Amino acid sequence: MPDQNLEALMERKSAMRRQAYDARSAQADKDAVSAIICEKFVNLPEYERARTVMWYLDCRSEVRTRAAIPAALESDKKIVVPYCTVDEKGENKLGLWYLESMDELIIGKWNILEPPKERWGEPGKEVEPEELDLVMVPGVGFDRQGGRMGNGQGYYDRLLIRIRSDAPLVAICYESQLFDEVLVGPHDIFMDKIITEKAIYNGKGR
Repeated sequence: MPDQNLEALMERKSAMRRQAYDARSAQADKDAVSAIICEKFVNLPEYERARTVMWYLDCRSEVRTRAAIPAALESDKKIVVPYCTVDEKGENKLGLWYLESMDELIIGKWNILEPPKERWGEPGKEVEPEELDLVMVPGVGFDRQGGRMGNGQGYYDRLLIRIRSDAPLVAICYESQLFDEVLVGPHDIFMDKIITEKAIYNGKGR
């Protein structure tokens, strides 16, 4: 019976993930809506207070961040971006790169911008998760309580458990990606805030 329950839960989660992907892909005016969301992010009091901020680099139908990052680079913030790599056990993990110019990035895995592999591990460019003061978090689906559903690859799960408890986790997404309640597991981490084009929601946090 437990196996059947788990299988049913996974099927429900898979169906919800497909629904969220479809909603994200169907979002109209992605550039304009994304600009509104990114502006809300940089106007947060938490952003004002932060010294080191992680932005994600959008791919596919995610909220588009690339147009907003150059202005962030001109500010007094230390801007950090993630890239997909593996740990010593071969498990998926995110490396963190201190970004000083968009010219440092190339198209890498899954057509996501990333630093070139030959520079991974470069002194002064790699950042530890504990150094982050604020984290922008992408996702496939969310709820207004801060529940998050990712792609299922585990990249962000392994990063978020290492973020300091006083460093807010702020998800950005289209309003169309929100559910009344996403299916989460006991180890899933809730967001502190969720920003959409319509509102800023206070999540349960950690």
